[in-house]
Amino acid sequence: PVEVGWRDAWLSSQARLSEDRKAAMQARNSLRLGAIRMARTALKNAAIEARRELDEATTIKVLSTLVKQRREAAEAYRATRPELADKEERELAVMKEFLPAPLSEVELEEMIAGAIAASGAGSMREMGAVMKLVTAQTTGRADGKLVSEMVRKQLAG
Repeated sequence: PVEVGWRDAWLSSQARLSEDRKAAMQARNSLRLGAIRMARTALKNAAIEARRELDEATTIKVLSTLVKQRREAAEAYRATRPELADKEERELAVMKEFLPAPLSEVELEEMIAGAIAASGAGSMREMGAVMKLVTAQTTGRADGKLVSEMVRKQLAG
């Protein structure tokens, strides 16, 4: 992961994508440029679909979807096409740079405990309500599968 500097603190994800696209073109880094172009295209399509400019939360949601797609593609290719799996993982690393810092397990457990308390959930039947609260806070910062497992564990325990 790239260190977040002063520049990144005030630039939106879309602005950072634009700046990094220019830098990748100048550096002739085709893999990075391709990943950034893919992300910008997905964001443009989402904006067209929504018929408005995307806010930062929606941008992060779209980028999270792309990260998940790259991760799943890498897993699918791993057994038969390792070179494609490596390419997907390198693209995944580029896209992760534009997402907020991931949550630690401790932070995630605290969020889940707070969501369980807020929703009044006491059994697995109310998992959907808890997931709805937690997912709104963790989009782009934690893997949905991990969040689901942790919610399940806390509700069961």
